[in-house]
Amino acid sequence: MSHVGAPLRSVALLTGGVIAASVLTLTGCGSGEEEETARPVPQDIAPAARDRIADGGTLRWAVDTMPATLNTFQADADGTTGRIAGAVLPALFTLDERGRPQRNPDYLESAEIVETEPKQVVLYKLHQQAVWSDGREIGAPDFAAQWRALSGKDSAYWTARNAGYERIEKIERGASDLEVRVTFNRPYADWRALFTPLYPKDVMGKPDTFNDGARTKLPVTAGPFQVKALDAKAGTATLARNPRWWGRPAKLDALVLRAVPRAQRPAALAAGTVDLAEIDRATADRITLAARKGAAGPARDGSAAPSAPASAVPPGSGPAAAGAGAGAPRDVRPPAALTAEQKALRGFVVRKSLEPAYTQLALNGESGPLADERVRRAVARALDRRELAETVLKPLDLPAHPVGSHLALAGQWAYADSSGALGDQDTEEAQALLADAGWTPGGARKPAAPKDGTKAGAGASAAASRPAAPGAAAASPAARAAQSRADRPSNEGLYIVGDDKPASAGPAGGAATSGSDRTYVLAPAPVEAVQGALLRQARAVGDADNADNARGGVPGAYAPRGTAAPGPASPSAKAAAAGPLGKDGKELSLRFVLPSGPGSESLRAVGGRIARMLERIGIRTHVVKVSDESYFKDHVAAGDYDLALYSWPATAYPATDGRPIFAKPQPATDGSLLVEQNYTRVGTDHIDQLFDQAAGELDEKAARELVKQADARIWAAAGSIPLYQRPQLVAVRPAVVNAGAFGFATPRYEDIGFQRR
Repeated sequence: MSHVGAPLRSVALLTGGVIAASVLTLTGCGSGEEEETARPVPQDIAPAARDRIADGGTLRWAVDTMPATLNTFQADADGTTGRIAGAVLPALFTLDERGRPQRNPDYLESAEIVETEPKQVVLYKLHQQAVWSDGREIGAPDFAAQWRALSGKDSAYWTARNAGYERIEKIERGASDLEVRVTFNRPYADWRALFTPLYPKDVMGKPDTFNDGARTKLPVTAGPFQVKALDAKAGTATLARNPRWWGRPAKLDALVLRAVPRAQRPAALAAGTVDLAEIDRATADRITLAARKGAAGPARDGSAAPSAPASAVPPGSGPAAAGAGAGAPRDVRPPAALTAEQKALRGFVVRKSLEPAYTQLALNGESGPLADERVRRAVARALDRRELAETVLKPLDLPAHPVGSHLALAGQWAYADSSGALGDQDTEEAQALLADAGWTPGGARKPAAPKDGTKAGAGASAAASRPAAPGAAAASPAARAAQSRADRPSNEGLYIVGDDKPASAGPAGGAATSGSDRTYVLAPAPVEAVQGALLRQARAVGDADNADNARGGVPGAYAPRGTAAPGPASPSAKAAAAGPLGKDGKELSLRFVLPSGPGSESLRAVGGRIARMLERIGIRTHVVKVSDESYFKDHVAAGDYDLALYSWPATAYPATDGRPIFAKPQPATDGSLLVEQNYTRVGTDHIDQLFDQAAGELDEKAARELVKQADARIWAAAGSIPLYQRPQLVAVRPAVVNAGAFGFATPRYEDIGFQRR
């Protein structure tokens, strides 16, 4: 039983958990040369100078949902909330292509630390023309109102996060109305993260306007655009050019954000209802196919053209459609309709980069075999992370490098490959760790015959030790066969924490219960680095999965005279021959929870590849497939899993944003476990101390070293194993410029438009 604590990142939550003495002196062990040459993948936005962009026009941009609120500091804020805020509200610091914060000259003439003793003081000098849309100057009253609302001192404000604001002691006017002095009660390295976005005092000044007023309207804004209308029925949010904007005027007349589910985006693109949409791999393949000469034409017998692969059929578009992979039922629409839609997709191109987020394997260390650090480390050492990265990224012609840090991505100032603190893939070392933990080939007794309604084999011990999960009932052979056919790669299904809300929060941002075991779940705080709904996936190639079963012969088989004798069996082959490991009569089996929806084929394919890697060292996995809706809320956040796959967004402020993700859980008075966003339940006091030191270290070089040390200890604890950076695929009309796959960079909304003819 555990509580998922509110993501108020100022709260330090601690718990039990010990790092072995062998890793007490760890530092990052990655290649220094590799760190120096690590570069982010360039953004792909068709950059164009403003004089090459037409004045006017409306860009229709697909988003996942209509915003539940326009207040980014509330628990139910989502990607669309962040998209709107970025276009209509002040952002004092934005991110460049390397994910580093840069002063925004539209709002700030300067911002710097002017005093460190006796206390840290930051002086902001505002742009002389910076005004709200009602004509009032942006100034100290707005900064002070936002600080008071987010400081955590007034419970009347229903806020989801207050990181950094609780360190502020006072805010006052400087030498003029254009200067704001912020004094901190404790040093704060990530001060650039504050006041972005900045809301007017009209929103932040009173709890009522903060809690309710800003949910559906923002009458006062200060960006290149302003909110014109929210139409829930049509599923659109319309942003119009702001006539009071003092910066370079927006090229577009209007920006329309249209809610379009991902499965419907191929049809929306073809119908011309959107101009730009983030897409999955299957849709990208269709657009590429459509661009080829003579693609997607109907065959003479009226059926779909044989040259069109199964991925050219939009998943879920017909009553019988179950997915985009080979073997899935084909679209039942008439060939003429498919041909027309495919032809319409010729009007789009695919822009691609790497998304500022990484996918990880999470290991739940709260109980069971994974509570033993040696078992977690054995799981990690069994993984070939480069193989997994290549599986996802190589088919897209994107760099396939395993992620070497939990706290930054390649190109960011804090990035350092600290994976050496855990070590690379090593079957023998993994088996030695398991043996040291007491898991041996002779330790498992033969499982008893299963009773009706229970699982047998590899999943028996895991099922017996955990409560039954939704979707975990034993399937019939026919159902299992059907599910196996559905487990084909597409481009959906990886979950990023921070978008899909684990549970609806109460009116004060309080916890909502989940089930009878009193697990409390709160929505993770929105993260600035990722603007968009986060139920989407990384590409996996299913055909390559068969390669694991096509290696070598069988020792002892008949062979022609002169054939060399087979060599000694590999450690993994010996482990497979010896059968599953066990201890005290129990088999070593881990419960691998994966989503079962038609858009999650790729996630299941990656999970299957990981399961085979674990099988080689004697660990059985019991795969439990649950509904997409319950996957994160009822399983990941609730701790009802042994292994799970989901993703974390990158951040420019790892000391602040990384702390709640890796904070050591703390036992509550009722015996439950309090966690913030640490869904693996693995942490140490030393990791927390390093985060605290980094957050208060004003020397950037020293702060980077502390972040690197924290990351090395996170690797050594083996609660989460970063695998690869996620691909970002965007379908867009060729005439659209300065938009597409943004990568790390914050969009410049005023520069987005259509190429001048």
